[in-house]
Amino acid sequence: MLDQTAIVELVHDTLLPEFLAEKDNLDRIDAWYRWEQEKIQVPKGASQELRRLAELSKTPWLNLVVTNVAQAMYVDGYRSPDKSDNGSAWRLWQANDLDSRQVAIHRAALAYGISYATVLPGVNAVGESMSAIRGVSPRRMFAVYADPAEDDWPMYAIRAESQKGSWAIRVYDEEGIYFLTADTSGGKVDYIEDRTHSAGVCPVVRYCNMLDLEGRSAGEVEPFIPVAARINKTDFDRMMTQHFASWKVRTVAGMTQPSTDEESTQEKLRLRQDDLLVAEDPDTKFGVLDETPLEGFIKAHESDVETLAAVSQTPSHNLTGKMVNLSAEALAAARASLTQKGTERQKSFGKSHDQALRLGSYLSGDSVAAADVMAHVTWQDMEIRSISQAVDALGKAAQMLGVPPEALWPRIPGVTKLDVDEWKKLRNQGDPLSVLNATIERQTDAVGV
Repeated sequence: MLDQTAIVELVHDTLLPEFLAEKDNLDRIDAWYRWEQEKIQVPKGASQELRRLAELSKTPWLNLVVTNVAQAMYVDGYRSPDKSDNGSAWRLWQANDLDSRQVAIHRAALAYGISYATVLPGVNAVGESMSAIRGVSPRRMFAVYADPAEDDWPMYAIRAESQKGSWAIRVYDEEGIYFLTADTSGGKVDYIEDRTHSAGVCPVVRYCNMLDLEGRSAGEVEPFIPVAARINKTDFDRMMTQHFASWKVRTVAGMTQPSTDEESTQEKLRLRQDDLLVAEDPDTKFGVLDETPLEGFIKAHESDVETLAAVSQTPSHNLTGKMVNLSAEALAAARASLTQKGTERQKSFGKSHDQALRLGSYLSGDSVAAADVMAHVTWQDMEIRSISQAVDALGKAAQMLGVPPEALWPRIPGVTKLDVDEWKKLRNQGDPLSVLNATIERQTDAVGV
């Protein structure tokens, strides 16, 4: 354990400044990820009307890019290759409500490029040893690695929660957790207390979106900010044109202007839609100024959206909403790049989930699960296809290739691991041979044979 002086110096000189610098960049990404992206530049002294149009032109495109990937990633099991049932660590997953918490962890890693989970000793409601696994946003945590590309566990991790005029800080290392406070600028750091843990490593697991050999991990927001800003600018230009110049302007030349405001108002009231304009002066001329067409702005908008779809590997119909005459094969081809992207993210996030579950099993006293390096999380099949098409293909695989039907059940669209387990149970209850085998086993156990 570090002494008080050492931990205060570490936080003041290194951890907190690096956390605050990283948070500034993540706050900008967060604004684009949500719906508070940078304001569209308008001329100095612009009217409130023009500023309102600029606000209406902003759309959270990058949130949709993240959502398209996140909704195709859902862990539904944890098992070894040689076993058909989930391992004992799956109980730890369920006890920590990671069926729902995994979504926030995935979304944060996709949006910011990285997210974290803490794995700490704990107990369940009945007092049994049960590790606590919780996701943490990178806007509230920063981890330091000796080699960020190679190391599984960080040397230190700082978690800072903003309070009234100060930061509540927790620092994790391989031996304990240190609690401190600091002012908003990070200039004054005060030590509170420390607590030991038995993890043997810094109990923080990192989830990376795209980790490269330099230790960098870009998210699904920051690289595409310029493209999203271009779409907003195009929409702003269209809205200005639509608001100020999208209708015909009627003109009159050579006509005497009313001398008073009252006469002008009366002339306006007299003019109806089906009236004819007649002037006594033969030199009077009536004309029309055409409206500015919007087709060019609409095409520019569509081109920008298609560019965003291409560079982010997002199916264009998911951004445009256009799905006219798309066959099943065309839809599968359109989603091919998104499927490949999701598979790559599953490899990265799956490794982190495995790491968290092994450490959690170790802290819970389950040494067998902690040492099982062959066990991995399994992902629910989220591929979009019609159930009739899938069942037909799976049925042919069973008949023509001899694949056991039970092995194909998990591949049916929308079917979860719980559904498959229930089907197997119902099948065994209705199978006379299975009932006979179960009866023989009970009788054998009863007589001690």
